[in-house]
Amino acid sequence: MHEIKLTAIGNSLGVVLTKDLLAKLRVGKGDRLFVIETANGVELSPYNPELANQFEQAARIMHEDRNVLRKLAE
Repeated sequence: MHEIKLTAIGNSLGVVLTKDLLAKLRVGKGDRLFVIETANGVELSPYNPELANQFEQAARIMHEDRNVLRKLAE
């Protein structure tokens, strides 16, 4: 568990992430984090859950329709 402190950034509030937390998230300056609402609160993730869902759907379609896709590729 990590505890982080809110800090003033202009008229907003922000958080400072420690080096070890950044390493665990595998992010650095300029990277984006996504805030995902969960049943237990919020989750920070470097992965876009909507994009991940789209990739899962694409993989499912490619698997289900692989014969059609093979014919189209010829």
